Amino acid sequence: MSAQPKYKEEDYYSEKIDSAKKVNLRDLVDRMKKEEKKEKKNNLILSAAAVSAVAVFGIILTL
Repeated sequence: MSAQPKYKEEDYYSEKIDSAKKVNLRDLVDRMKKEEKKEKKNNLILSAAAVSAVAVFGIILTL
């Protein structure tokens, strides 16, 4: 193996700048919607777990 990098530093930065210039708004909106769905699902699961824990704790106390 050589000590030479695979890519030149200038190439890496120019690719990064080119890709940063092109922002697709639809992709960003789709990604935001997917994240909102995931967040809602996680909140629902957490709420169900909390309600279940309270119910089990209440049942144990009544025995």
